[in-house]
Amino acid sequence: MKYNRILLKLSGEALMGERQYGIDPQRLAEYAQEIKQIHDKGVQIAIVIGGGNIFRGLAGASNGMDRVQGDYMGMLATVINGMALQGALEDAGMQTRLQTALEIKAIAEPYIKRKAVRHLEKGRIVIFGAGTGNPYFTTDTAAVLRGVEVEADVILKGTRVDGIYTADPEKDLSATKYDTLTFEDVLKKGLNVMDTTAFTLSQENALPIIVFDMNKPGNLVKVCEGELVGTTVNV
Repeated sequence: MKYNRILLKLSGEALMGERQYGIDPQRLAEYAQEIKQIHDKGVQIAIVIGGGNIFRGLAGASNGMDRVQGDYMGMLATVINGMALQGALEDAGMQTRLQTALEIKAIAEPYIKRKAVRHLEKGRIVIFGAGTGNPYFTTDTAAVLRGVEVEADVILKGTRVDGIYTADPEKDLSATKYDTLTFEDVLKKGLNVMDTTAFTLSQENALPIIVFDMNKPGNLVKVCEGELVGTTVNV
């Protein structure tokens, strides 16, 4: 395998499957099987999930809610998703640990970098919940931050599209896909890969980002094997 240790970033919306809200057990089971394939090949796996399928702090703020309060609610949504994915992974026969940036002793370990790395070394899948633990920071930023901290080889951003395009392929049929980009290319072209804070953190630490279609069976294995699936952003 090309990558020994990865940080997989999944959106909360991805867990909805065909639903309009919440969590689709079938989609969870599918993701668990995809993750099991690379786990069985010895890849060390850390995961960050968003919470947009349950609650998004920014949306709450736009409706008059206090932004800080809304962001903390969003963090709790990521913990719910983390617990759901943890259950699906364990049902598929993998050992997991859920670590959260907000302390919730009854259901998760507090995030401790050394402990997280030790879990990864022992072959356990580590799910990081509650974002960074701070309002105003997205789960994309949390993913890159945790990726840098645990010394992941790459950030794998699983989405509904198969890479980065010149425009939104769901709206513009003439959009074309990039196979590889540099961080500078992304900034010059104004492409939307991650929010600015997350992207800058990844660039400063020379941590590559691969955007790929997580919903296509076998893609996760192909990415970890080094096949040109999706779009790679690198130095």
